[in-house]
Amino acid sequence: MAVPADILRSAVECCLDVHLHPELAGAEERTAGVLAGRLAADGYAVTRGVGGHGVVGLLRRGDGPTVLLRAELDALPVPEDSGLAYASAVPGVAHACGHDLHLAALAGAARLLARDTAGWRGTVAVVGQPAEETLDGALAMLRGGLYDLTGPPDAVLAQHTAPLPAGTVAHPDGGPLLAGTATVDAVLHGTGGHAGAPHLTVDPVVSAAAAVLRMQTLVARERAPAEQAVLTVGRLAAGAEANVIPDRAELGISLRAFDEGTLDRLLAGVRRVLAGEAAAAGAPRPPEVTVRARSRALLPDADLAAGLRSAHVAALSPARVLRWQPATAAEDFAWFGPAGAEVHGAPGVRLGYWMLGTVSASARREAARTGRAVPGNHSPRFAPDLRTALPTGIEALAAAARRALGEDGGTGAGGAGR
Repeated sequence: MAVPADILRSAVECCLDVHLHPELAGAEERTAGVLAGRLAADGYAVTRGVGGHGVVGLLRRGDGPTVLLRAELDALPVPEDSGLAYASAVPGVAHACGHDLHLAALAGAARLLARDTAGWRGTVAVVGQPAEETLDGALAMLRGGLYDLTGPPDAVLAQHTAPLPAGTVAHPDGGPLLAGTATVDAVLHGTGGHAGAPHLTVDPVVSAAAAVLRMQTLVARERAPAEQAVLTVGRLAAGAEANVIPDRAELGISLRAFDEGTLDRLLAGVRRVLAGEAAAAGAPRPPEVTVRARSRALLPDADLAAGLRSAHVAALSPARVLRWQPATAAEDFAWFGPAGAEVHGAPGVRLGYWMLGTVSASARREAARTGRAVPGNHSPRFAPDLRTALPTGIEALAAAARRALGEDGGTGAGGAGR
C-alpha cells in the first residue's frame, strides 16, 4: 500500500509546519487549528476545544465498528539543536519527541481513509490530543466528553517514534509496552541567609543534593533486581545568586514502573527520603510533595495487537515488522482503555499501539563507526528520518485502521470482536 504522492506531500507540509511552530502542553491552539483544518477539508465533522485544545474529527460510513486514531499536539520545553533546515522557530521549545511526525501521519492516514469510499464501513474518529507530555491531556479529553462525541470506540490506535530503523514498526510479544509513571513536584524548605554565614541558615540546597543521591537507593537497594523501576530527578532549582543561601529548593521527580504497587512503593520512598533529609537538616517545616500527574502502564489488547501486526506484515512486509521489548518510557494513552473506565464508562475499549522507527541508515552507520548513540527522544538533537518514517507511519496507521474496522471480513482486528 503506497501512499499517493499528493497525500504524502501534504503530510510533509503538515509536519514541517508543526515542527517550525511548536507549542507547549496546554497552549496548542495553532497546532490544533492545523489538524482541524485538514480534517474539515477531507469531509470530517470537526469539534474543537475538547479537554483543552483537543480536536475530534468524525467520518461515518454506515453501520460498523468505531475506530479512534490518536496523535499528540504538544511539544517539549527543549531548545532544538538538530541542524534541520526546518528547525523550531520558537526559542526553547521543540518537537523533540516526534509528536509532529505522529500528527502528520495521522492527517495523512485520515485523508487516505476519507478517499477510500468503498473499502470500509463504520466510524473513524481522528483525535488530536493536547498535553500528553504533562500526562493530563487524555483524561482531560475523556472528562470533556470525548466518548460522548464518538460513542465508545471498539478500538483506539496510536503509534510512537522510537530509535529503530526508519521504515520499520515494532509490536510487543505480550505484556506491557510502556511503563506506568508518576510525576512528582517537591519543595524542601530552609532558612535563607548569607553565604558567608551558613551556620545561621538551614541550607535546602544541601538537603536537596543529599535527597537526590539517597533517592537512587529506592531503586538500587529497595527494589528486587528483577523488579523494573526508574527514578529520575529531572529538575533541581534553588536560589538566584552565589552569595545567598535560599530558603527553598524545588525538585521535579519522575517515577516509572510496570506495576502499580511498585509505583506506590517508590512514591512512599520519595516522601520518606525527603522528610528524612528535612528532619536531619532541622528544616523549619516538612517538605511539600505533590503528585502532579500519573498514568498506568500501557498494555495493548493481545487479540487486537495480533491483528494489527498481521496487517502491518501485509502492508509493509515481514522484514519491516519487528519485536518490541517493554520500555520504561511512558505516556497517558492507557487512560483511553480499561484503565480509564471509571472516567469514560467504557471498560471494553481495546487499545492498539506500536512503535515507529525513525533512524536513517546513514545515522546507524555513523553510530556504528563512532560508537556514539543516535540522539533519541527528548534530546535537543532528535532528528527523525522524515523521508522514510512519515510514509511508513501513514501506511501503518491506515492499515491498522482498516483491520480494526473489519475490512478483512472479521468483526474487528483479528476477527475477535469486542
